[in-house]
Amino acid sequence: QVQLVESGGGLVQAGGSLRLSCAASGNIRSIDVMGWYRQAPGRQRESVATMTNGDGTYYADSVKGRFTVSRDKAKNTVYLQMNSLKPEDTAVYYCNAASLTITTMRNYWGQGTQVTVSS
Repeated sequence: QVQLVESGGGLVQAGGSLRLSCAASGNIRSIDVMGWYRQAPGRQRESVATMTNGDGTYYADSVKGRFTVSRDKAKNTVYLQMNSLKPEDTAVYYCNAASLTITTMRNYWGQGTQVTVSS
């Protein structure tokens, strides 16, 4: 099992910045990918940014050039630096850790942290 604890959400004006943090504990050696998803009211949860153990990254088109995902492997922590925030970035942001095998993928989720961007 992997436990994830997020911090760093809040209210910010459009154009501002926030940094989210997510600390992992438990069976961290099983983690292959960590990253961030978000879910806005009435919408499906979507992937925002992820980083593999090999430092490969993925970004949703909507956040490219504005958001940066990073990992501190010594602290078992993943970060999401969010710059130039827009009202459409408003959502609950969830930390995710994934353990991959040839045939399965197991996902672990944080409790979520609210990010609200005012116009």
